[in-house]
Amino acid sequence: MSSTSATAASAPAPMTKGHKKVIFASSLGTVFEWYDFYLYGSLAAIIAKQFFTGLNPTSGFIFALLAFAAGFAVRPFGALVFGRLGDLVGRKYTFLITIVIMGLSTFLVGVLPSYTAIGFAAPVILITLRLLQGLALGGEYGGAATYVAEHAPMGKRGLYTSFIQTTATLGLFLSLLVILGCRYFLGSEQFEAWGWRIPFLVSFVLLLVSVWIRMQLAESPAFVQMKAEGKASKAPITESFFSKNGKIALLALLGATAGQAVVWYAGQFYSLFFLTQTLKIDASAANLMIAAGLIIGTPFFVIFGWLSDKVGRKPIIMAGCLIAALTYFPIFKALTHYGNPAIEAAAQTSPVVVTADPATCSFQFNPVGTAKFTTSCDIAKSALAKGGTPYSNVDAAAGTVATVSIGDKVITAFEGKGQDADTLKAGTARFGDEVKAALTAAGYPEKADPARINTPMVILLLAILVIYVTMVYGPIAAWLVELFPTRIRYTSMSLPYHIGNGWFGGFLPTISFALVAASGNIYQGLWYPIVIAVMTLVIGTLFLPETKDRDITK
Repeated sequence: MSSTSATAASAPAPMTKGHKKVIFASSLGTVFEWYDFYLYGSLAAIIAKQFFTGLNPTSGFIFALLAFAAGFAVRPFGALVFGRLGDLVGRKYTFLITIVIMGLSTFLVGVLPSYTAIGFAAPVILITLRLLQGLALGGEYGGAATYVAEHAPMGKRGLYTSFIQTTATLGLFLSLLVILGCRYFLGSEQFEAWGWRIPFLVSFVLLLVSVWIRMQLAESPAFVQMKAEGKASKAPITESFFSKNGKIALLALLGATAGQAVVWYAGQFYSLFFLTQTLKIDASAANLMIAAGLIIGTPFFVIFGWLSDKVGRKPIIMAGCLIAALTYFPIFKALTHYGNPAIEAAAQTSPVVVTADPATCSFQFNPVGTAKFTTSCDIAKSALAKGGTPYSNVDAAAGTVATVSIGDKVITAFEGKGQDADTLKAGTARFGDEVKAALTAAGYPEKADPARINTPMVILLLAILVIYVTMVYGPIAAWLVELFPTRIRYTSMSLPYHIGNGWFGGFLPTISFALVAASGNIYQGLWYPIVIAVMTLVIGTLFLPETKDRDITK
């Protein structure tokens, strides 16, 4: 055989009409499902006001993030339930079930009465619906990725599955577009009062479209062949995690998906929360800038998926983790510089310092609204945490009453222990007003000044963060699919993926904001994604194999 014919024989087959249909149907349904899931994250600040009233703004927002994270917490259980079903019954029917559960749960959030209407039952039902969403998503991704990969020809799996990888970003983008449209036509006041429900209600239409599309699909050829040959696993969970395959699943979690997850959520969620909660940029403006960054960065999912077919999955993902870990601090500091320069200037000219006995300082995290901040240190830090003000800490001798220094001005807190509730509340309010007035005088803004936002630079920085996401996420589906055999692939890849993304990634906003609230340093939360990304870089580099040339039909 000539070299020309040999090259032609080994060249990847071109994408057929059937392949395009498989990719489109799987990707579109998954876009809708991610749309449902991301609505909650995008509207976390409003949901905090609707379902967690009665708490201070910081605690209410963190509790809303915990409810968001609850959906991520159960994703591994959904991976087990639906992964097992997918390996036993088939890929197609399993992700039909998952999309119905997701769509109905999202629709019900849109009609759920608020806390003021039904009291404590509102957050309980909300969290229950979030748990159902998480279970459904736990079964969705593995099914879609496995289904597409098992249709892809050798040498094209990275490219084909990269379209599935765009679905999370496109789902977020779609949710942002619907939210922005509703805000524009209704106005911010009406949107926050009741219009926020519309994006959730729209999901019912998307559900109908997704189900109709997926009904047109046939079962995966690799699964059909495996069934015909009688090689299907009778116990996918046992074979996946309680045999030698369990070691590969653990390495896939720690050496691939954990780092991928924190880079993903830092780039697409934490950045949004940072803009709105820390830099106090208007929510609509922040969403528009995030959307612009997504538009610029999203094509790189396909580019890096295609590139992984050439150079391998592993080097691209490991490089993404490394670059993110090295550059997060300068990028987020640049977001502050270009997004709200008044905060940066005020922190430099009039730094805020809390001087207190460290033994009297509690962790500034009150998710259920029952903690009593009565020491002078807690009262001082609570006043700063409510406004998201950056501060540093100085230890004082035991028994010292805490002070807040704002530039040259020093404000002394008070000891609230032993005071009755009304006296404590009034004293805390007076102290908070005094701190707020001093912060305003020192140049700390209540909101970012739109005229001073360097929008092109903020968008560029957000686009860079999204490109990091595409590096770690574009090739990950192909890598996971190729690590496991057909008979247990759905189960085996789904669990490490959803533990990585559901736990390591899903809890990132909550953990990062809690770290910020505890320290007063607005960049302290970045240590969480950096540490996890470095862990994945080391473990993945040393212990996981390259898989781009593997035959996955076995």
